[in-house]
Amino acid sequence: MIAPKPPVPAPKPVEPVVSPAAVTAPPVPVPLKPLSVKVPLTVKELAEKLSISPSEPIKRLLGMKILVTINQLLTEETVATLLKLYGYEYQRMPTLEEQIEASHDVEDRSKLIPRPPIVTFMGHVDHGKTSLLDAIRKSKVVETEAGGITQHIGAYQVTLPKGSISFLDTPGHEAFTAMRARGAHVTDIVVLVVAADDGVMPQTAEAIDHAKAADATIVVALNKIDKPSANPDRVKKQLAELGLQPEDWGGKTIVVPVSAKTGDGLDHLLEIILLEAELLELKADPTKPARGIVLEAELSKGRGAVAHMLVQNGTLQVGDVLVSGTYWGRVRAMLDERGHPRKQAGPSTPLEMMGLNGVPKAGDSFLVVPDERQGREVALRRQEEMQGAKTTPRRTITLEEFHRQLEAGRVKSLNLLLKADVQGSLEALRDSLEKLAGEEVGLKVLHAGVGDVTEPDVLLAEASNAVVIGFHVGLTQEAEALAKQEQVDVRLYRIIYEAVADIRAALEGLLEPRLVETVLGRAKVLQLFKVSKVGAIAGCQVIKGKITRSAIGRIIRGQEKLHQGKIESLKRFKDDVREVTEGMQCGLSISGFSDYQPEDVIEAVEVQSVAQKL
Repeated sequence: MIAPKPPVPAPKPVEPVVSPAAVTAPPVPVPLKPLSVKVPLTVKELAEKLSISPSEPIKRLLGMKILVTINQLLTEETVATLLKLYGYEYQRMPTLEEQIEASHDVEDRSKLIPRPPIVTFMGHVDHGKTSLLDAIRKSKVVETEAGGITQHIGAYQVTLPKGSISFLDTPGHEAFTAMRARGAHVTDIVVLVVAADDGVMPQTAEAIDHAKAADATIVVALNKIDKPSANPDRVKKQLAELGLQPEDWGGKTIVVPVSAKTGDGLDHLLEIILLEAELLELKADPTKPARGIVLEAELSKGRGAVAHMLVQNGTLQVGDVLVSGTYWGRVRAMLDERGHPRKQAGPSTPLEMMGLNGVPKAGDSFLVVPDERQGREVALRRQEEMQGAKTTPRRTITLEEFHRQLEAGRVKSLNLLLKADVQGSLEALRDSLEKLAGEEVGLKVLHAGVGDVTEPDVLLAEASNAVVIGFHVGLTQEAEALAKQEQVDVRLYRIIYEAVADIRAALEGLLEPRLVETVLGRAKVLQLFKVSKVGAIAGCQVIKGKITRSAIGRIIRGQEKLHQGKIESLKRFKDDVREVTEGMQCGLSISGFSDYQPEDVIEAVEVQSVAQKL
């Protein structure tokens, strides 16, 4: 009998050969093409740049719940998002204004020369600011100029044997701070005028706080020293209490006794100003195109827009084209403070200028541009930006905003302005708040005063990114309107602890989170295993607490900490586990380490980020 043949096995299906790279490699992304775009630009301009219909980006933005019109200016972020949808990578093209400003910012140190200091007088309303300015003007200007001053341009310059000084004739510290709030940093030295018979008054204290907030050098002019009731020592004591320690009392503040009435001490005051200017090393480059600041401006019948300006750098010449605010024009004529025509004006020179096509605001900067076409383009772009700014919310200065500013790394200190009903309450509030500050987070009280929150308070808060805290006080109608317009955070309290609690919460938001380590457990290494494809595994026994897979492993040999890394694997026998408790054995590996030895100790550490409390 013939044995049957064994059945022939069916052939195995042939598996397609696929390289590992083909399995794991992600699809190759199409590279974005770089596209330079000048921002801000309108939807229409962007559509023209992409050669598409304007309705397409409008629909795309509508899908993102952003409603725009064809002529609306787009932000940088929106432009970048849209371009990505069309396969382009946004590359920011500097605007014409930025290119011009960049050319102004280029500095050749070999061409820098000392410039006259720019000085502002501040002080209480009746302490003689105007009388002192007039006395200096008459003694130093009129003696060489018959007929005196014919032009009031908000500033004048005096020339002395040792140098020149430019004086700004501002109405008070409110105007000074209003200009600073608009970004106009003009003054180098503040002369604080204090009457020797009257002493420090509330407005004097306000002026000191405004000057300090602007980081200006302060020189004290002790006026009315000729009066029988003058008491210089009492005034110096009051100044010392406000942080202005007189030089003859061991401090750094120079106090100069003067009399606007008799002229005594004026020459010494001017010498001190020049000496302070020398220490500040004020310099400018007269060879550059001019830039500076508008002090005030008005529309004059027959002359058009007249701007009273101060050149800060470079030299302004008749025929130059300049832009100021949202206006532009060619310099038709310039006059000095005596009404004399000038063909050019160098650094720190005050002047009156005609030629702009509109009236700029006090505090607007001016900038010389190469030609009329560029001047018109910069002015029109600023007008468009101003229109766009009306529809976008302003940056607000609130306690909550500090949390966001911290994340952006822009802030490490909280500025406050305090007002209370009486001096005792004010001191209690200030003491309670200042105790909250520490090494890592600062708290700066820019001004503290008695009475309702007023317009100057809001102005100072706006210029200094401060929050206004009022205790048992009201808010004047004018201050309320200004705070609403400029979106300054004004908080009024009836209970001191509520104010302290709010400020503590803001400051705690500013503190860097603290990293807290907790040792979960310890294990002793008994044996070392080598496992293919895994590497070195430490066979351990948990001697205290527990070892978890989510923890950080720290290897200790004797007294030395050898290494720290994440626990990559944790096993009981052959099974992966989340944790192993005291008395049990396990195998574990730590990233970046393989040199385990018996008797090594492995600590399992949990690291937590904890918000700091004050």
